[in-house]
Amino acid sequence: MLLEMRDICKDYPQGKDVVKILKNVDLTIDEGDYLAIMGPSGSGKTTLMNLIGCLDVPTSGEYLLNGENIGKASENRLADIRNTTLGFVFQSFYLLPKLDARDNVALPLLYAGVGKRERRQRAEEALKMVGLEDRIDFMPNQLSGGQQQRVAIARAMINNPKLLLADEPTGALDSTSGHQVMDLFDELNDRGATIVLITHEPGVGARAKRLRRILDGVLQPEGEGGVGDAW
Repeated sequence: MLLEMRDICKDYPQGKDVVKILKNVDLTIDEGDYLAIMGPSGSGKTTLMNLIGCLDVPTSGEYLLNGENIGKASENRLADIRNTTLGFVFQSFYLLPKLDARDNVALPLLYAGVGKRERRQRAEEALKMVGLEDRIDFMPNQLSGGQQQRVAIARAMINNPKLLLADEPTGALDSTSGHQVMDLFDELNDRGATIVLITHEPGVGARAKRLRRILDGVLQPEGEGGVGDAW
């Protein structure tokens, strides 16, 4: 088992009141899983993604990632986990505008202390993996939205993360580019990548092998992928 959440709650203070965002969430993910968590705006799905991604910590409950109790990890350890164990893909691509595709992809390796020659070689290999070997030297403003998202995916995969987290990865794309990005996620999972996908779109959620719906902070019982019309 790669990930296990037990009775996870997340509360936020609001004046004198406490707003309960996540309520007693139980979740398990095995290596090689492809899970979609689907819910409407305000359902708690992004908060759950932030907890899975060690960008936030739960108010209560236990979170084990790759056998490590995340609730006991220091801030420095959480930063190390985010850089080496997890890969992130967001709706906004978050590419640095003054860096070309290769240098954007290589950024996590820079933070990890990898030398320049190896960074460039591994970044080029990652861009080839996502079908952008002919766009290595292109700046972000020279790339389409779909190509920018593929650069972001290559960056997320550059450290061979244990878990790839994608938060509304097709939200800023047209339907054709969205299809291409989802095809890429399918290919990555076929190669062994473990993927958790957050979405509000049934067609995107249906591409995953497993489906969990979240509503008002409550993660619903297990459902099957393939519900609705898949992209």
